Amino acid sequence: MDRRRLEGIVLVVVSACAFGSGGLFAGPVYAAGVDWMTLLAWRFVFGEIVLWTWLLASADRRRVLWRVRRREVLVALGLGVVYVGNTGAYYWSLETVPVNLAALIVYIYPAVVAVLSIRWAKRLPGRRPWIALAVALSGSILAIGGIPSTAMPPLSGLILIVASPLLYSIWIILAARYSGEHRGEGVESEGAAVIAMPIMLVATMAVYWAGTIATARPVFPWQIPAEAWPGLLAVGVVATAVATQTFYAGARRIGAAQASLVSTIEPVWTISLAALLLGQTLTPVQLFGGVLVIVGVVIAQTAPPGEGPEALEVRIADE
Repeated sequence: MDRRRLEGIVLVVVSACAFGSGGLFAGPVYAAGVDWMTLLAWRFVFGEIVLWTWLLASADRRRVLWRVRRREVLVALGLGVVYVGNTGAYYWSLETVPVNLAALIVYIYPAVVAVLSIRWAKRLPGRRPWIALAVALSGSILAIGGIPSTAMPPLSGLILIVASPLLYSIWIILAARYSGEHRGEGVESEGAAVIAMPIMLVATMAVYWAGTIATARPVFPWQIPAEAWPGLLAVGVVATAVATQTFYAGARRIGAAQASLVSTIEPVWTISLAALLLGQTLTPVQLFGGVLVIVGVVIAQTAPPGEGPEALEVRIADE
């Protein structure tokens, strides 16, 4: 294996583990009395500080930023508003849904994207999208159905965690269509993709801050308990800035489709840490459901030679 490929795999593994740790970092924040909206307001503050520092530190990246057209900025900001939906649903659900179960259910999104791509993007050949979706959904049903009755989360939490991958899939399709607008049009697609994230999250951050202030949530620094700050910082830096940039860097080395396959380690990582650190374990039925979800992802991300799903090679950000 050549060095560039190995670096790419390592970077994507780091990204998957960083994304998958977000829900684990959120636990102590909630325990300190901070709710999901305040958590997300600060998540994107810390994430944006790191992303913009990284962006402006490079002369090459600054040149790409100055060449981004006004329309592309507006579209990226619009995507940032849409991104509020899936991030909010995911972190709101974590107030009542165990993080290991959430990790399984959320990961049906590649299969959902495969089906949506039939109509709105370049598609997988034949019946593969529907097979992938059927397998992944079956896994999710088993994961939910295997919950002991004494540990069943409230219906509202389950609805939110199911809504999160659906909203994320819609966002991915919109982001893929946006990416196609500037290929070969003055801003390199690779550079523009990296620049898009800091711009997009400006809008996401603004929506959460407006929401927290409008609903009179305690969001200002003097209102946040001291014990919540390490988790807030970790969600922003690790599960946002580090996660997105290492995925980009890895995908540039091994290709986005292969990077998406490597990233299937994410639910495995989250479930394993939840068991080790929180004592959250899955039943055998739920574990089998998790295997089916990952199989569905593999089906959704693979295709016969020469028929790869270009539109599925998108993972700009996770929950």
